[in-house]
Amino acid sequence: MIIIPAIDLKGGKCVRLLQGDFDRVTVYSDHPVEVARLWREKGAERLHLVDLDGSVAGTPRNAEIINQIVRDVGIPIEIGGGIRDFPTIKRYLDIGVQWVILGTAALKDRPFVYQACNLFPGHVILGIDASNGRVAVEGWTEHSAVTALELAKSYENCGISAVIYTDISRDGMQSGVNVEGTRGLAEAITIPVIASGGVAALEDIKRLLLFEKSGIEGVIVGKALYTGAIALEEAIRLTKST
Repeated sequence: MIIIPAIDLKGGKCVRLLQGDFDRVTVYSDHPVEVARLWREKGAERLHLVDLDGSVAGTPRNAEIINQIVRDVGIPIEIGGGIRDFPTIKRYLDIGVQWVILGTAALKDRPFVYQACNLFPGHVILGIDASNGRVAVEGWTEHSAVTALELAKSYENCGISAVIYTDISRDGMQSGVNVEGTRGLAEAITIPVIASGGVAALEDIKRLLLFEKSGIEGVIVGKALYTGAIALEEAIRLTKST
């Protein structure tokens, strides 16, 4: 299982939101590129970038910073936020991004996602953000009646590289990852699952590791790294020792 540090971008800064609420934002750095370099130096093998401004606008808003991170850091990067057309996907892949994350489009424009998987095989990740099991989109500002499992199952066998499952109620709260929900999703689909939201301590990673064989291939860690509750090097060592 891989540990994936998160870098959320808002207004050109590295931030974290509480439960996806844009009114509850904490700025952790004015220099996201330096943050990306730091995580690489501490052993990160992959980074998770989110263009928060783009997720609401529906088009990328922090492209210059993202370009610089991809160019300077030199490790695989997955990016989400405002990716809703083929030119955006192509631009990201052309600059060296390894995976694009489709969230809102996955719910609202399924033909687009299916075609994206055909055009860019192996480079599309499905981002499922859920509150009480129901999918939320448009930067978590709009909630639907569709369950996370329903959405994930509708994309089986179409070439999705992975599913990132985020429990919004826990995101940024350091209240503990939703292990049971993540495990249930991983066991119900054939697509690898990446856990996200609420990781508070190494114990959360230990619990996820118990179900690695169920299909949980990674975990995204955000606030706990920025507050020092989790040391990235220690978390990575934990996954390598099992």
